[in-house]
Amino acid sequence: MKQRLLRNGTPILIIAALTGYGCSAFDLPQETGVLLFQDNFDLPSSGWDRYHDDRYSSDYYSGSYRIEVNEPNYEAWAVPGLEFSDVLIEVSAKKISGPDNNVFGIICRYNKPNDFFFFLISSDGYAGIGIYQKGKQTLLSGGNMLPADPINTGNVSNKIHVECVGDTLSLSVNDVILYEVQSSALQSGDVGIIAGTYELADVQIEYDDFVVRNP
Repeated sequence: MKQRLLRNGTPILIIAALTGYGCSAFDLPQETGVLLFQDNFDLPSSGWDRYHDDRYSSDYYSGSYRIEVNEPNYEAWAVPGLEFSDVLIEVSAKKISGPDNNVFGIICRYNKPNDFFFFLISSDGYAGIGIYQKGKQTLLSGGNMLPADPINTGNVSNKIHVECVGDTLSLSVNDVILYEVQSSALQSGDVGIIAGTYELADVQIEYDDFVVRNP
C-alpha cells in the first residue's frame, strides 16, 4: 500500500453588498446553492497566484490554470485571495504530463502561514482528505490515501467536488462520494487548488471551471 501524505510545502463574484474581489465569511447569502465565486481562468487578471521558480510554477495557461511541480516530494498550491466559512467547491482537473504517482485537488479554509484542509486524488486512482496545520500534515480519512474506482486515471479529467460545512468535510469525484470526515480545527479561510509529486518529479496538472457555492 502506497503511503499518501503530503511532503511539504473570467471571475464572477455574486455576493450582494460586496465590491472588488475579496469577500467576508460574514457577508454571504443564506440561500442554498447560491453562486459565490466562479472562474474559468480566461482572464489572467482574476486574482490567482502567478509564480515561477525552479521548484514549481502556478499560472494561467490558454483558458485554464496549471500547477507544475518540478521537484520530487513537493507540493504547491494557489489561492484567489478570498475568505469563506461554509462552502461547496468544484473544479475539473487532469494531469497534462508527468507521473501518475502524484496528488492534486482542492483546498479550503486556507489561512497563512499555510494552515488548510486538503482534498486529494491522484492520476493512479487514490484519494484522501487531510489537514496541514502548524507545519504538520495529517490525513484525516485514514493512515494512507486509498484506491477509489470513480477516479479517472491517467491523463483524463476528473470532476472534484468538496464540501466544507461546519465540522464536516467531504470529497466526491465524478459525482460519487469517496470520504466524509469531521474536524473543527479550521473555521474559515481561502479556497484553492493544489498539486504535488512523490519520488518522480515534473508533474503538470491543469484546472478549469472552478466554482464556489453556498451550501
